[in-house]
Amino acid sequence: MDIIIREHKRANVLRITGRVDASVAAKFEEALQKQVDAGSTHVILEMDGTDYISSAGVRALIAAQKALKPKGGAVILAQPSVRVKEVLEMAGLDPLFRVFPDTEAALGSL
Repeated sequence: MDIIIREHKRANVLRITGRVDASVAAKFEEALQKQVDAGSTHVILEMDGTDYISSAGVRALIAAQKALKPKGGAVILAQPSVRVKEVLEMAGLDPLFRVFPDTEAALGSL
């Protein structure tokens, strides 16, 4: 898994590529937590290059969402891969996250 962070005025965008499985879930969670700790209110995750997300990765998404919600913020998914969408739908968690077809639309929603 690789994470590239781009800072924007209204949100930081994290591009997640590769597999988010148990072996890298801690790194993924740490990257999200750093955004929360730095004062971000909205975090946009570009996940079109994410081949797989495990339950540990999903837990990290939920933890970040819970941390941002009291600040009036959210984790927003931009162009998630089919596999990411399937995992969230199968777990019944897709309603927890706003999903946009691309990063520009996600940024425009803020």
